[in-house]
Amino acid sequence: MLNTALLGAGRIAGVHATAISTNPGSRLVAVSDINTEAAGKLAAQYRAEARTTDAILADPSINAILIATSTDTHSDLIERATAAGKAVLCEKPVDLSLARAQACQKKVGQSPVMIGFNRRFDPNFSALKTALDKGEIGKAELLSITSFDPAPPPVAYIKVSGGLFRDMMIHDFDMANFLMGGAPVTVSAVGSSIVDPAIGAAGDVDTAVVTLTYADGRIAVIKNSRRAVYGYDQRVELLGSEGLLQAQNMLENTVVKSTTAGVTGAKPTYFFLERYMPSYAAEWAAFVTAITQGSALPVTLSDGIAALAMAEAATLSAKSCAPVSLTSVLG
Repeated sequence: MLNTALLGAGRIAGVHATAISTNPGSRLVAVSDINTEAAGKLAAQYRAEARTTDAILADPSINAILIATSTDTHSDLIERATAAGKAVLCEKPVDLSLARAQACQKKVGQSPVMIGFNRRFDPNFSALKTALDKGEIGKAELLSITSFDPAPPPVAYIKVSGGLFRDMMIHDFDMANFLMGGAPVTVSAVGSSIVDPAIGAAGDVDTAVVTLTYADGRIAVIKNSRRAVYGYDQRVELLGSEGLLQAQNMLENTVVKSTTAGVTGAKPTYFFLERYMPSYAAEWAAFVTAITQGSALPVTLSDGIAALAMAEAATLSAKSCAPVSLTSVLG
């Protein structure tokens, strides 16, 4: 049994608490948050204890830590948890600063740290990856990833998020690496603030397109928007030398109405809580299996740094209106 503590008690922490508690190989024993009331409420919901982070890290009976706190705390908590001998699953991104994330990686060395790119574990994207690996469409050549949110988050969140490329598109950077088998050589980005002028005033973009080019000539295109009025639009299309793979949206229902007026169907599910709940459970199950069986973690700290480097390159490219070499960003 993997005795687990959860750092953080916000919305995403609640998702993780469910995954931990419902997995037969793990048990949620403690929750910590700077908001002690929120920590107490979440802990009580899952029959765990609300404790301080110091107390959690000092407890030798706790085997694993799931970090779901604000991004600016991630590197520090990864370092502290691994130093205390705990296995770690940390929400994305590793840090707001690429340099700080790289320093964290050097400090923790080979300690077991998994980064929470849950979309790798989505049943649809996972099936697409399996088909690709089996050679069902030959060699991957052109990848297209669409990620549109139904509505932008509050501007107060935008100001501390690290920006669209680090906060939102970072999932898609990791998905591109997952499907294409590695990182690109160049990143080209354009971004605009056309959904909400307040987002632009906060120094961020809400609409962006990024093109990734690979050493062997393959191309990936990522499209993000903070507004899709019809729902949460999450699609992947991969063209290969011998065919095409597509992962379509999850719909609110599968009913299709056909009349003389036309053919209509349901909208996509509204947001990530509806769309990706199964992937969070599968992600945690993969972590538990890796830690308890001593096998390799399916998503590593290096994967997190690669995606963060791509976000940094995209940010620089959007500002300079020129392609950015990934190696120049990684240093």
